[in-house]
Amino acid sequence: MTGLDLSSPVAVVGTGTMGQGIAQVALVAGHPVRLYDAAPGRARDAAGAIGARLDRLVAKDRLTAAARDAARARLEPVDNLADLADCGLVVEAVLERLDVKQRLFGELEEIVAEDCLLASNTSSLSVTAVGGALRNPGRFVGLHFFNPAPLLPLVEVVSGFATDVTSATRAYEIARAWGKTPVACADTPGFIVNRIARPFYAEAFAVHEAQAADPATIDAVLRECGGFKMGAFELTDLIGQDVNESVTHSVWQSFFQDARFTPSLAQRRLVESGRLGRKSGRGWYDYADGAERPEPHTADKEQPPAYVIAEGGLGPAAELLTLIREAGIRVREEDEDHGTRLVLPSGGQLVLADGQTSAEFRDVVYFDLALDYRTATRVALSAAQDTSPRTLAEATGLFQALGKDVSVIGDVPGMIVARTVARIIDLAHDAVAKGVATEEDIDTAMRLGVNYPLGPFEWDRRLGRDFAFDVLDEMHERDPSGRYAPSLALYRHAYATDKREGTS
Repeated sequence: MTGLDLSSPVAVVGTGTMGQGIAQVALVAGHPVRLYDAAPGRARDAAGAIGARLDRLVAKDRLTAAARDAARARLEPVDNLADLADCGLVVEAVLERLDVKQRLFGELEEIVAEDCLLASNTSSLSVTAVGGALRNPGRFVGLHFFNPAPLLPLVEVVSGFATDVTSATRAYEIARAWGKTPVACADTPGFIVNRIARPFYAEAFAVHEAQAADPATIDAVLRECGGFKMGAFELTDLIGQDVNESVTHSVWQSFFQDARFTPSLAQRRLVESGRLGRKSGRGWYDYADGAERPEPHTADKEQPPAYVIAEGGLGPAAELLTLIREAGIRVREEDEDHGTRLVLPSGGQLVLADGQTSAEFRDVVYFDLALDYRTATRVALSAAQDTSPRTLAEATGLFQALGKDVSVIGDVPGMIVARTVARIIDLAHDAVAKGVATEEDIDTAMRLGVNYPLGPFEWDRRLGRDFAFDVLDEMHERDPSGRYAPSLALYRHAYATDKREGTS
């Protein structure tokens, strides 16, 4: 089942970047495609741009000349909506304004056949609200492609409150027949990706606003320790600060100003100043010709400790014990239930980020969560002002002996990677509990939509059921605003572990 016969024309309304990309996908899949834009001449210009991209695919041996010529013959710019009457699918990619989209689909409903599927590529508006003005909202669905649509595989298939199951299934099968990876999603602010990705940006900005680290250092830790392809600051510069901030603000407002989605004041000031990122020449970073990229803070070389004592194991960081031994440093393990910590020769402790701060304990240095401690090339440490310099030096030297660069950041709960991953896991559990999507689809969406190294549930299984809950519970105690309060879904998940069996 393909959901739509290849002989059935596909219409794309709106011929900007996304509209052109969606049209190219449908063309290459084999459909006749009609392009319409309200601005005179834009549809023809878009057809020319799509043809040029097909030429480039041929030049790169990704498309045969015969296939290109056939695709060009199937591409038709049109001047009137009435020319879309025989289309089996209409995908809209116009201005992100509810009134504009509702008016467009109201007009389309009077033109196309009853069995024509109507779809919006909206990324920020409610699919339910857009379709709510239709006489038959059951055939209306969200088809959210990611930019650039011809390259990125993910498509979120969004069912509005009134969307028929058969319509959502057809849309899902169409996306799959086009070579995409569809995920099914209920109509919720941000859908899957833009809902669950908010902490990746928000927590990086929060660490910066707390003066705990500069953007270059935070980005380096997210990449080199957390395994993310890009840091939050460089990624939002690429996306556009105005675009990213707008999505954040939209999700926050749509959730009735839920503290978990609170926008960043620092990012707001950046937008107000016109520093929108790469497209304006300056954002968090300066992109002017000759501008130097700031380097992350990297600690000076320190001597490693002669030995460490592992008390109670290291939980998600257990691999460190093997790495420490391989570096020639003696490890003595003591079977004591003291959580995840190493005792250094100074008597100070080295503890995996757990949502607490170094200031609360005597001579404690925290180290951040890593995707993979063996392959990580950088590790962040945090210490309080009264932490012994010797303890910090030993902790630094230890990780340097393992071949890691060390970034020492301010004493913030949850550090950088740990708090970010914990919040992403929490939002993912909350989304499943509220029927937004399945665990499998959420993991797929986050890996393909924003290129995360692991999906939230893959992270969760690797870290252990209680890791995210414990980090957020401790952070919530230190910041009871609600931003870090673990969801009920995460609470239930954490308390289902063997560790807590027998408690009441």
